[in-house]
Amino acid sequence: MSEASEGTRLNKYLSEIGHCSRRAADKLIDQGRIQVNGKAVVMGQKVSPQDRIEVDGILVENHQEGSVYIAFNKPKGIVCTTDTRVEKDNIIDYINYPSRIFPIGRLDKMSEGLILLTNDGDIVNKILRARNNHEKEYIVTVNKPVTEEFVEKMGSGVPILDTVTKPCFVEQIHKKQFRIILTQGLNRQIRRMCEFLEYRVVELKRVRIMNLKLDTKVGRYRDLTKKEMTELRKLLADSSKHI
Repeated sequence: MSEASEGTRLNKYLSEIGHCSRRAADKLIDQGRIQVNGKAVVMGQKVSPQDRIEVDGILVENHQEGSVYIAFNKPKGIVCTTDTRVEKDNIIDYINYPSRIFPIGRLDKMSEGLILLTNDGDIVNKILRARNNHEKEYIVTVNKPVTEEFVEKMGSGVPILDTVTKPCFVEQIHKKQFRIILTQGLNRQIRRMCEFLEYRVVELKRVRIMNLKLDTKVGRYRDLTKKEMTELRKLLADSSKHI
């Protein structure tokens, strides 16, 4: 029997209609914040477009009428969360976009720079798959002069969070500043790497995600161009072939 005749898993359905990513949907389900037809749901439950789905008592609307892909230059102090009830300095309220969107991945509160937002849950999952080795580039300012030894150690792998970071490109660009390109996204990775080597991050800015470069003023956003989306989908298709 096809999935269409049985229904679609709730987390996938919420992702497809642009409500949130599958990961965020799983969290909502786990927290007991979703009801279907007035009843609590369980992980793995399937639904259809005819079902009445509510999150925190609010009816979920289908936003499939148009896909949104924007690049935002996140300021310091803004938190990358869609939970507007808990965090007043959240990215959703800050942007105040006219339809529901959610961030792809995270950029910690005291970091700034490029973050993508969308209502397309499918592209979120493809970009966040760590095994696809998608590049993210950062400019980092630290509290003391960068040395050759520091660059070599940062690039060859640093033990943090019970693992060793993957080898990566690191280049000194000023006395206390370096450029780093990561293909993994461990929690506060660059800050933790620097701390291990007895450096402290003063400023951290993400300037590129895959083929998308930071080119807006702090606090501003823009739509991705057709050319950017074409190249992005090609990169995602190529990387998925090597999973």
